[in-house]
Amino acid sequence: MHASNGFAVRRRSPLAFFLLVFALSVPFWLVGAVAARQALPGLPVVDALIVVCPLLAASMLVYRENGAAGVRALLTRAFDYTRIRSKLWYVPAVLLIPAATLAAYVLMRVMELPLPTPHVPWLATPVLFLVFLIGAACEELGWTGYATDAMQARWSALETGILLGVMCAAWHIIPLVEIHRSLEWIAWWSLWTVAGRILIVWLYNNAGRSVFAAMLFHASMNVSWQLFPNSGSHWDPRINGLIVAFVAAVVTIGWRPRPTA
Repeated sequence: MHASNGFAVRRRSPLAFFLLVFALSVPFWLVGAVAARQALPGLPVVDALIVVCPLLAASMLVYRENGAAGVRALLTRAFDYTRIRSKLWYVPAVLLIPAATLAAYVLMRVMELPLPTPHVPWLATPVLFLVFLIGAACEELGWTGYATDAMQARWSALETGILLGVMCAAWHIIPLVEIHRSLEWIAWWSLWTVAGRILIVWLYNNAGRSVFAAMLFHASMNVSWQLFPNSGSHWDPRINGLIVAFVAAVVTIGWRPRPTA
């Protein structure tokens, strides 16, 4: 990282970013309170719409800090796949969470938990992934493109992942309550989200600080729960949360991700 860029990153305020994301989300939450509809099974319309808030918050702050040129530079991070020098990092970016989700399915079978006959819409899956990738771009340009480096200038990669994960989980709580998810369901889902964010920070640091890699991982998380038989109807946040938390622990202990220079 060039010295000037490092100085600019340290000047960023993660707190201001978080506050702005939540403030921009309030109108969406109010709409959801009176019209709690779902865009996809288990996905509130409000949750699908507020994905623009991290991008808007990051753009507003970057514009204040660096003007229009800074906003353009931020937006181009969505296409920074050239930073991924080792193409092996595409494997965890795309397949790690699907593998964990498959493990959850097998475990539920072994435990003889009720599961329907799976019907996976293979032809529609690429379209679903693309839709989720667009949403992931809006989120990750904020969470990763703006906040992650600024936080890692102050804290470790693990601390950054945990703090970001907690903020991401808290940001989603109101839409989940609005579609009547139980507090227990939300708690286990939050574990899955925090563990997933730890893995995103780990991937980001090791894949050349690529926002595109974070986008792929984020989209794979959403596609995985949506395809769990059927349309996410039997996706269990407790089992999935514990498995992804285990993977995050293994990565944290065994790999010890560090910010790249």
